[in-house]
Amino acid sequence: MKSGNETSSADFILLGLLSRTNVHMFSMAMILLTFIAAVSGNTLLILLIKVDSSLHTPMYFFLSQLAFMDICQTLIVVPKMAVDFLTPGNPISPAGCGAQIFLFLTMGGAECLLLAVMAYDRYVAICNPLQYPVLLSKRVCLGLTGGVWIGTCVDALILTASTMHLPYCGSKKINHFFCEVPALLKLSCSDTSQYETLLFVCSIVMFLIPSFTILASYARILAAVLRMNSTRQQKALVTCSSHLTVVGMFYGAAIFMYMRPSSYHSPVQDKIVALFYTIVTPVLNPLIYSLRNRDVLGALRKLVGKCRAFQQN
Repeated sequence: MKSGNETSSADFILLGLLSRTNVHMFSMAMILLTFIAAVSGNTLLILLIKVDSSLHTPMYFFLSQLAFMDICQTLIVVPKMAVDFLTPGNPISPAGCGAQIFLFLTMGGAECLLLAVMAYDRYVAICNPLQYPVLLSKRVCLGLTGGVWIGTCVDALILTASTMHLPYCGSKKINHFFCEVPALLKLSCSDTSQYETLLFVCSIVMFLIPSFTILASYARILAAVLRMNSTRQQKALVTCSSHLTVVGMFYGAAIFMYMRPSSYHSPVQDKIVALFYTIVTPVLNPLIYSLRNRDVLGALRKLVGKCRAFQQN
């Protein structure tokens, strides 16, 4: 019978992001504070969109979906990372590792596709405003969102099954802070060239095709904006610049991670890039979309006013 501390030879061990020293404990505390900020900020954004009727539009519906994905992204990664930091050598089973890969790829892939849908939303709002209620009706929005979730689940299932099917007959120590495909490929004792081709093809579908959709949408948007008066130009540019900032941050890091051959990956570099799109981006997204958005700030002021009135009563 195995002792409590003995792990199965099939289990993986995540080496984590930081060593357990006093200096690194401060860094871990900062990561946890950022995690709390990401979850709180995105939850608040979802709440504002839910309770304020002026935000019941396709644009903010998609934004609430993005906030939900960011919350899930951080919940999939950070709690396990904190546990592994406090108890080094804590194992993760193949099933647990596979579940983490599937959920992470699902949320990451959904965000890629959703950002393309949001670019289409801005294109219709600016270039075809009279047809906006028809082209992006509630039914269409639900259909686009459903397509995003179904498409990314299929992609994540294919990659997860293929990753966990690879033989891992050597070291089971993953030099990363969560189970991510590039980190596991380094542990496989078989030829992974075919799998890397599959990963590259999936990356084209999930990254490059949506990227071209976004670029095409914004090319048409730019042409339309140049014909507007200065007031409408400013409002359109503020909205579009927020979306483009999020697209640039997320797509840049994701393409850098998943579209390079495994021989070009280094553990330190991969950890830094992964930290960016699992923790930094989710905490920045609600700030980017709210600080320059009068509608969101107005909804926040109304919610704060209601809370104060409730406390006074």
